[in-house]
Amino acid sequence: MEYVQERVATLHDLADPTPDAPTDRAAVVVPMTEREYAGLAAERVLTTLAEVDPAAVVVPLRAPPERVSDFHEWLDSFDLEVELLWCSADRVTDLLADHGLDNGFGKGRDVWLALGVAAEAADYVVVHDADAKTYSERHVPRLLAPVAGEFEFSKGYYARVENNQLYGRLFRLFFTPLVRALDDAHDHPFLDYLDAFRYALAGEFAMTADLASEVRAQRAFGLEVGMLSDAYEHAGFAGTAQVDLGKHEHDHRSVSGPTGLSDMADQVGQALFNALDDHGLEPDFETLPDRYRETADGLVRQYAADARFNGLDYDAAGEREQVAAYAGSVHAPHTDTRLPAWTDVSFEPADVAAAAREASDELVE
Repeated sequence: MEYVQERVATLHDLADPTPDAPTDRAAVVVPMTEREYAGLAAERVLTTLAEVDPAAVVVPLRAPPERVSDFHEWLDSFDLEVELLWCSADRVTDLLADHGLDNGFGKGRDVWLALGVAAEAADYVVVHDADAKTYSERHVPRLLAPVAGEFEFSKGYYARVENNQLYGRLFRLFFTPLVRALDDAHDHPFLDYLDAFRYALAGEFAMTADLASEVRAQRAFGLEVGMLSDAYEHAGFAGTAQVDLGKHEHDHRSVSGPTGLSDMADQVGQALFNALDDHGLEPDFETLPDRYRETADGLVRQYAADARFNGLDYDAAGEREQVAAYAGSVHAPHTDTRLPAWTDVSFEPADVAAAAREASDELVE
């Protein structure tokens, strides 16, 4: 236990707090895909949310038509009012295409759609994943309390220790050493901002409804990095907090294969480099991969010492193999396909909600 402050306000779990927070003025966004259907972790999240009783719960769903009716029935079984936002419905896709926003989809696009709907329904928006096996009724109040006070944006952080080993590999072995390698070469406050977060890739965050309408979003992975870029722009150091959510157990991904960590690294890297461009930073991509590997190697030594100190299993050779795999993602961005802020589009969140509702109603009926 410690109480060290970072460059952003760091709110610690010193007494297992459940802070006072206006949950009745908050909308909670819980993105799901078909793999979450009736899963134990998602069941726990929804049951716990019923105890929290927020003003609204929005579930942006990416699933094929044949699963939508099942999701409706499952979500209706909880003592919770849930708006199911079927993001992969043809009506929603067509609406986006009509406004020139049909270039790809994924978790980021789903969350962006839900942010617009949630910001219309409440004063504050809380976002978290549905796969946390250790989800607690304290999480929403902890994320919400700072933004209901003096901050505009809050980010969760936690320890990823499970099965007697360290997880959070993409953050530990890719994002952190990459940011630090960049920080060694560039004196810029945005890099200081990124490095201040104890878990920058956490999917748990909260913001004011006004900020939710101002942020842009990556269409797939990289959502969290892109979100930090806009949080820095609109909230800055003074308007940002990070919150201790304890110890988290999440689903784990393989390093290779579709939607594996290497694929995620490429998208996170692209999101980061696009964000750097926003702030006038131009990395030297000729030297950056080697500098990244060198920085990552130093961190592997530190993680190995930490694991030994705690009696954890640690495969240093395997971690270095992951670093080598991630190094292929350190390259100049190809394109920037971020979605615009809701304040910059010519349609309303209500249009999305109506399109999704009409499409799902046809299947449920």
